[in-house]
Amino acid sequence: MPNILCLETSSTNCSVAIATNDGVLAIKEDKNNNYSHAEKLHVFIDEILKENNLKITDLDAVAISKGPGSYTGLRIGVSAAKGLCFSLEIPLISISTLKSLARQVKDSDALVIPLLDARRMEVYSAVFNAEFEQIRETRAEILEAEIYAEYLEKGKVVFIGSGVAKFQTICQHPNAIFVPDTLPSAKEMCNSAIEKYKISDTVDVAYFEPYYLKDFKAG
Repeated sequence: MPNILCLETSSTNCSVAIATNDGVLAIKEDKNNNYSHAEKLHVFIDEILKENNLKITDLDAVAISKGPGSYTGLRIGVSAAKGLCFSLEIPLISISTLKSLARQVKDSDALVIPLLDARRMEVYSAVFNAEFEQIRETRAEILEAEIYAEYLEKGKVVFIGSGVAKFQTICQHPNAIFVPDTLPSAKEMCNSAIEKYKISDTVDVAYFEPYYLKDFKAG
């Protein structure tokens, strides 16, 4: 039974989980409004392994949330993942951040549009069907009242993520369902990580880079 360490650092949530064939073995995360990854990520990794009687050498792979999201957060997570994979000689698995965020919607037959805050009225978004298959590419886009009208006119659409509160103020469509103040979590990475591990869907540790989507701007 594989043990896969899942790391999610694309937002202010510093999140670490262990995935096994049975799903989520354990999770530790810090959902505050500040970026604590530099201070807490490696601490969480050590703690979650010890609390579950695992050694670092018991890991079979590392899964990383690839983005889009915070430039600094993604860099910290990817650097940690690569370091572990290099030192342990284990594979690296890349998981879509927006797909993991969409997976937090449970028991819905609606379309799911995750909205990850990208400052001002801009968000990172994608569109998924009820089976969490991506049906529209990932974009960085500025929110407008009618931006998702083509999907809302067809039926219920669940909007989830840290960018939802901004969209909720300008969208009055009756088919819109809002799940605000939700951050990506390593918990929803676990099933995808196991699925990819079983078919050896991994990335090159040396050349993998986060999916930033936008150029970094210091601010």
